[in-house]
Amino acid sequence: MKIALVQTNPVIGAFERNVRQVTTWIDKAKQAGCGLAIFPELTLCGYPPQDLLERAAFLEAHDCALAALIEGLSGITCVVGALERREGPGKPLYNAAWVIEQGKVLCRARKQLLPTYDVFDETRYFESGDASTVFSLHGRHYGLTIGEDIWWGCDSYHANPMAKMAAGPVAPDCLINISASPYYHGKLQTRQQIFSQVCQQHKLSLLYANQVGGQDGLIFDGHCLAMTPAGALSKVAAGFAEDMLLVDGDGGGGSGKRLQDSLACVEQALVLGVRDYLHKTGHTKAVLGLSGGIDSALTAVIACKALGPENVLGVAMPSPYTSERSIDDARQLALNLGCDFAIIEIAAAMDAYRTALTPLFAGLAEDTTEQNIQARIRGNLLMAVSNKFNRLLLSTGNKSEMAVGYCTLYGDMSGGLAVIADVPKTMVYDLARLINREREIIPESTIVRQPTAELKPNQFDQDDLPPYAVLDGVLQAYLEDQKDVADIVAGGVDVRLVRDIVRRIKLNEYKRKQAPLGIRVTSKAFGPGRRYPLVQGFGE
Repeated sequence: MKIALVQTNPVIGAFERNVRQVTTWIDKAKQAGCGLAIFPELTLCGYPPQDLLERAAFLEAHDCALAALIEGLSGITCVVGALERREGPGKPLYNAAWVIEQGKVLCRARKQLLPTYDVFDETRYFESGDASTVFSLHGRHYGLTIGEDIWWGCDSYHANPMAKMAAGPVAPDCLINISASPYYHGKLQTRQQIFSQVCQQHKLSLLYANQVGGQDGLIFDGHCLAMTPAGALSKVAAGFAEDMLLVDGDGGGGSGKRLQDSLACVEQALVLGVRDYLHKTGHTKAVLGLSGGIDSALTAVIACKALGPENVLGVAMPSPYTSERSIDDARQLALNLGCDFAIIEIAAAMDAYRTALTPLFAGLAEDTTEQNIQARIRGNLLMAVSNKFNRLLLSTGNKSEMAVGYCTLYGDMSGGLAVIADVPKTMVYDLARLINREREIIPESTIVRQPTAELKPNQFDQDDLPPYAVLDGVLQAYLEDQKDVADIVAGGVDVRLVRDIVRRIKLNEYKRKQAPLGIRVTSKAFGPGRRYPLVQGFGE
């Protein structure tokens, strides 16, 4: 039997659209001669629906969509991720996988392991399933699981769905897992390693269907795959795009392939995140400030790839401290990309602020206050352009700056989407070089120049920050690897430097709470996956 693994890109709550999407892929699977089509977790409503699950109208619309899909299905068996209502004490819903054919429901599997770590909060809405599901089709037995059910063993959860399945009355010949597994850099290798261990341990082949697309700050990468009982990758679908992977039987023999999570994957994730966030929220055009620096250059490249250069406007806003080189680099970048470019001088606005504040600031020396005013003037001008021309403002700050507060509230932090807010500065440089691998898009002078905010004469980032390679190493250890100060110092970093960086991270939590939504590409991004109180007294 030929099987289709389909990675769909849903819009949360757009039920009619999502059902049309599923039925279109079902038709393609039937045309390809498939007897079974497998779709991702919560395909009909999209993942994660969050508190929409508490709205009665949302659940009613979901049930109508599911009923319509079941009634219209013929000529093929489908596994579809959808909600299931439940009665009695506990949560009112299951996260379920429905097996349907010829207008009937053959069986359902209920997700047993509900993640509550990082960006996940499934116990808020769902009750755990308590039984494993095996269904028969064309003489083979398929064990049906959802997401987390095959990710972790007994060390992480009290229940072990795979052990239950192995001890059940019918042993499966093949394992199916439908998922909505969000991407971060390094996730592909982790996923392949865990799946390979599951296949080897239980001597089962695996068919895996994963959601694709951007949802708020999360990126789902797709990469549907088939794996042999020996844990070898047999086939894999495209990443970061809708696709249908055709496999024979349980997926075939191993190919020796490995999932490659390169910098190119990070770039694809960022492009997909920008495209889906704008298009799914009804936007088609974007604006951003072009400073002549590498962060805004990378953001502009991603925006142009996501939306088309004709839909991107870059605005340079020079002050008396801005060098001609910065303006030239910004203009050249826009020419290389083919996007629109404009210049707005801010000297007059700076004078107006200075005049207005002179009576109150008389006798006080200039400091970061005046520097921040420049950033806020630029933020206000960009928001005006955004309002006037219905262009979403993209902010351009990177993760390293966001971590230590090297950014200005209501200034360069203004915007509707923070494109590279989860990209460390060292990775910004790596991505810039990747983008220039075939031809110069980002001017070389932008890449090689010493980073500067140009808010005062002869200002450079490294006047206030340690070298970015050092800073990013500490941030990686503290934020992503969850190491304590003592552990980082033991790795050879100066204790005063580590304590200062950690102090800055804590001090600037309030800024990040007010920052635009960022696109997640690391294992621990600022946002819903990192929850720290603003008011606290703990220090290391």
